[in-house]
Amino acid sequence: MTEPCTPNLPKEGEYLSDCDVMDGYRQKARERGENTLPAGASSLAIERAKGIRLLLLDVDGVLTDGTLLYSSSGAEYKAFNTQDGFGITLLRQAGIECGIITARKSEMVQRRAEELKMQHIYQGARKKNEAFRAILKATGFKPVEVAYMGDDWLDLVLLQQVGLALAPANGAVQVKERAHYVTPRTGGNGAVRDACDLLLSAKGELQKLLQSYSLG
Repeated sequence: MTEPCTPNLPKEGEYLSDCDVMDGYRQKARERGENTLPAGASSLAIERAKGIRLLLLDVDGVLTDGTLLYSSSGAEYKAFNTQDGFGITLLRQAGIECGIITARKSEMVQRRAEELKMQHIYQGARKKNEAFRAILKATGFKPVEVAYMGDDWLDLVLLQQVGLALAPANGAVQVKERAHYVTPRTGGNGAVRDACDLLLSAKGELQKLLQSYSLG
């Protein structure tokens, strides 16, 4: 077993040892972790986030900026944010499940969801409450253990039931009024990452993950 690293301040004329340097990096990581909660997160949102076991997301306007692009042949294109994707990966590493409930259908969305290893994928769900109930039945989770992020009126039915209601900065006014937390960033531009950071920070997991990546 490796001997524990006990850092010491260098004496005059001496240089920091590898042990001291590594401890400095750890301390910086700890200091950065003290302010990792996203801007605007209320104490209520943080408290609710602590009990969340599942994050569900709308797609258009949340995982994307809401723009729909079509080719001359009718193919549909969407752009996804890599920081959002990494945030979802971090949630999975922390034991938090993820999924999507969207009213539209898209092969690109299916591919992205599978790429990120999302456990729950519901497309073409115009009655989102039915998909939500199916997920609760499959997982055994209670509504209070679920967070949902949506940007428009179709999402209100779920935002009013879940433990943590989330909305991106570009969300409809009526949606943001009902959200426990409105992310600083817009859909497709880091809003989902803001939500992931909130969950991880509230649960005390963000700091652990940050250190694991900082130290390799």
